[in-house]
Amino acid sequence: MDKRKIILSFIGVLLIVLAAFGAKAIIDSNVKEVPEKSKVVKNVFVETVENRNVPIVVPANGNVTALKKLELFSEVQGIFQRSSKDFRPGQRYKRGQVLLSINSEEYAASVRSAKSELFNNITSIMPDLRLDYPDSFQKWQDYLNNFDVNSTVKPLPEADSDKEKYFITGRGIQSAYYEIKNLEERLRKFNIVAPFDGVLTEAAVNLGTLVRPGQKLGEFIDPSVYELEVAVAKKFSDLLKIGEDVALQDLDGNQTYTGKVSRINARVDRASQTIQVFIRIEDPEIREGMYLEAKLDARDEENAIEIPRELLIDRSKVYVVKDSTLVLEEIDPVYFSSNKVVIKGLEDGEKMVSAPVPGAYPGMKVQIQNKKDTAKAEEL
Repeated sequence: MDKRKIILSFIGVLLIVLAAFGAKAIIDSNVKEVPEKSKVVKNVFVETVENRNVPIVVPANGNVTALKKLELFSEVQGIFQRSSKDFRPGQRYKRGQVLLSINSEEYAASVRSAKSELFNNITSIMPDLRLDYPDSFQKWQDYLNNFDVNSTVKPLPEADSDKEKYFITGRGIQSAYYEIKNLEERLRKFNIVAPFDGVLTEAAVNLGTLVRPGQKLGEFIDPSVYELEVAVAKKFSDLLKIGEDVALQDLDGNQTYTGKVSRINARVDRASQTIQVFIRIEDPEIREGMYLEAKLDARDEENAIEIPRELLIDRSKVYVVKDSTLVLEEIDPVYFSSNKVVIKGLEDGEKMVSAPVPGAYPGMKVQIQNKKDTAKAEEL
């Protein structure tokens, strides 16, 4: 009985050992060998550095305004009665044509009344002039003979002596005359005439409108000459010259124009540290209010290159390839534009990375890829 138990125990231990070895064999058979990683060498595009003179072009933008622009305001009150042409935006007027005529009949009547009073005053002193100033009588008589209440009052005759002058002044002739001149000047304000050939760009009133003093009536411009106001950084303003040509384009870049720097403000804006530059434009295609971009030639930067901004690392470094290895080099960024940057500090002949490399780091092993080879591969 004891032998049997011993044999059974031995067989049980043997089965356990065999099961353990079998399980290990199964586990070992399922474990895959991890292949040794091979180092990946990335292909990079490079350009050979060739330093040269790089022109610094400063972009600036703004809205076009007419150089000659007249905002029409009324200084008197009355009904808008007539215009030489249909008073609407886009209407062209010649110099001297009436833009607006405000009804002035009532005021004109008061002016004629004042002239009649002056005529009567002079008439009343004629007997005294004949007796006391016989040498001056005839010129005053001629003045009365040519007097017309419907015409602009003419200057009074010059006094031959201080005594005659005091006599005329004492009778209120001089003060009445200047009062009439003041009334005539105000009467002219009922008619607004075009001071130059131009076009009406805004019409704020219609025929029959009651116009009041200070009311805006419209805008009138000369469409032959325009001006573009732009803001330029102070460091470049000293390099701009009056009379210098400026390339202009619209927002889409489809239309190009040419202007000239006409004025440069002497004051620097405290907040933005920029200076106003005014560009004169004479082009029949230009319109009031157009938004244009100007490209101002500031200066030439010697011994420099221009690269895309995306190649900059930390704003002052770029990658170059040396012995098939990426090296991060310090450079001097001179000027930033919207998508380009002018840099200095690289030596002629250096191989600068010309396209971003994902996951790049200093010391990374790379292989220079020829762009022509890539293009051929894509064709195949």
